[in-house]
Amino acid sequence: MQPLDCHRCGNHVLVKKNSLAHTSVQWTETNRCAELAPTNLTERALRPGCSQMRASIENAVRTGTIEVADQ
Repeated sequence: MQPLDCHRCGNHVLVKKNSLAHTSVQWTETNRCAELAPTNLTERALRPGCSQMRASIENAVRTGTIEVADQ
């Protein structure tokens, strides 16, 4: 897992890219993410993730900050 900060809120996560299609994210500070701030746990479970963090990960892959295991 490689550390990465969201370009929008600065939230810190750990990321592993097994392939371009597969991303594992370990959230360490979910309370700081506006997109993931649920009113209850059920709402949180239904959310696919944070679009800004996804964009941060995609940018990190493009710039080589995050390595993709199968490449």
